[in-house]
Amino acid sequence: MKLAEGFGSAARHPRARLAQPRLYLAAIQLSLVLLLAVLWTLTHQYGGLTRDAHIYAFQAFARIRPALQTDIYLRNTSQDRFTLFSPIYAACIRTLGLHMAGALLLGFCAAWFLTAAWFFANEVTNRDLAWFSVAMLILTVGVYGAYGIFHYSEDYLTARSPAEALVVTAFACQFGGKRLLALLAVTLALMLHPLMAFPGLLMLLCAWTSLRWNAIGTAGGIAAALVISSAAVLGRVSSGPLAVMDPAWLEVVRERSQFLFLQLWHWRDWDLNARPFLTVAFAALVSRDDPRLRKLCIGALLVGGSGLAVAGIAGAIGPVALLLQGQAWRWDWVTSVTGVILIPASFVRLWRDATVGPFCAILLVLAWTLPSVDGTAAVGAAIALWAVRTRIGPPLGRYLRWAAIGLAALAVVWAIGNSWTYLSSKLDLHDGALLLQRLRNIFGLKPFSLLLVLLVWRALRRFSGFWLPLSLSTALLAVLIVTTPFAFSTPPIPGLTARRDVFTNWRRAIAPSASVYVDDGGDSPIFAWLTLRRPSYLSVDQSAGVVFSRKTALEIRRRANVLRPLMPPDYQILTKRRAARIRKRGAKKAPWPKPLTRSLLVKVCRDPALGFLIAHQYVGFGAIPHTAVDAWKNWYLYDCRRVRATMRGA
Repeated sequence: MKLAEGFGSAARHPRARLAQPRLYLAAIQLSLVLLLAVLWTLTHQYGGLTRDAHIYAFQAFARIRPALQTDIYLRNTSQDRFTLFSPIYAACIRTLGLHMAGALLLGFCAAWFLTAAWFFANEVTNRDLAWFSVAMLILTVGVYGAYGIFHYSEDYLTARSPAEALVVTAFACQFGGKRLLALLAVTLALMLHPLMAFPGLLMLLCAWTSLRWNAIGTAGGIAAALVISSAAVLGRVSSGPLAVMDPAWLEVVRERSQFLFLQLWHWRDWDLNARPFLTVAFAALVSRDDPRLRKLCIGALLVGGSGLAVAGIAGAIGPVALLLQGQAWRWDWVTSVTGVILIPASFVRLWRDATVGPFCAILLVLAWTLPSVDGTAAVGAAIALWAVRTRIGPPLGRYLRWAAIGLAALAVVWAIGNSWTYLSSKLDLHDGALLLQRLRNIFGLKPFSLLLVLLVWRALRRFSGFWLPLSLSTALLAVLIVTTPFAFSTPPIPGLTARRDVFTNWRRAIAPSASVYVDDGGDSPIFAWLTLRRPSYLSVDQSAGVVFSRKTALEIRRRANVLRPLMPPDYQILTKRRAARIRKRGAKKAPWPKPLTRSLLVKVCRDPALGFLIAHQYVGFGAIPHTAVDAWKNWYLYDCRRVRATMRGA
């Protein structure tokens, strides 16, 4: 009960804290800020140009080098046409360079997101709980959608990073009584990433209207999506914004981006997406005495739920291109953020209950922090137990309270035991990188990190005087100085070579707008895009935008068929996943990619769109070798124009 009373005292007596010296309060807040900053650097690692980050880097580079605009990814309608992020990123790259620009922008967006989340949590709960809300955001992985592809507050830079920060800023402004600033923030987010910002706008609309109109608007939006899809299919609309995808276009989109279709989601995907909904619903149940908080929860549930409903309609009926491109399943990211932010408030309210509350509170926290626990099942069990609390007598309530303490103790023992395993293993104190990695492993144990935040918070509240916050701030600042460079150090990216001068002979041979294909069996265009600074002929990343353009989808399929003698179509991710499941049952893997031969080179170079091909086999045609001692030594550049001219002469 002392824990709950400690949190509640700040909410019940806000003036008591104001009576203390402002400098002392500032020192305490600085200590907590530095603690959370250290926690982020020890639990997050800047990913550099991983996942979508290199696509957004390429979009920015295309602003600097216009010849890259001829790349198939940008040639037709792409996501780059719907964002102002690329020119901003390009300006930073011109000034700071690629690596520094990406790292600084990611760090800025992460700090902005967490700061906005603190103000948001402070408005809907109280200052003390806000620190734990931010800690939960740092420690949890906000996965949404399917196949583990997307999560909010990612560790690599995309247009989603600033858009998410702006949306959470809008929430903080809205609940702080600054409606115009909230509208401005979400408008800016729409300019950076409309798909991520739109649910933020819907959340603001829910806050501005009554619950009745929230429900009516939600039902109306779902009905409108159903009517539009049905009318487009019955009317056989083939052009315009409400065009129905034809079979050829749809086949490419399904193969490349199966996460757009809810019917292709797996059970694990639904399980992960259900956890935030149950968490928000639980917060609504335990906050019935707080109408504003309850309205926030209902709004988050309606926005996320309607997004899944619209996405289900978009993928099942037609599909209508515009609705599928809208990717409404992304809307539940705001549901997830809201749920995580409200976990501390729900915990305190539950802990005050005299019967099942403490046990439910522990289940709620472990559902998000203990990897061995099925989070959805744990939250569901807590909700079910809370629903029957009035039927549980005092004797059973006491047992459940002791069970809650025992469950929390087991989690702490598990965390301490694993921490001791990392600490007791042999360690060279002179190896700073290994020591930092051990610390990352320890702080990656989420119950341990939460316990540390709780202990520091309690110590700062319990002991008066400047010596504790000042000494703690000094120590944390020293740790932060050491851990920050480690958190933003990136491993080598395959295909990205810092010394571009060693490829001078290749770049001279390749025209700025000529496409390049690297026959290495990989699926990344990084080498062509960012090292050679040339358009890529084909890669799985270039097919990321097939949902936005029929022309791009059909051209991707055509080029994949051109390269079929060398490797199977790389955009067929759905087929590859199914084949991987079959191989688990004992089937043999096909021998792909095939080694380049003279006849295969002639076949693929027949396509005029293919300018150059890079391979590590030499098959003649005056190939230009790479002789520098690096990962590309003894690779060869083939000019397809020369191949075609030679075959015509023969």
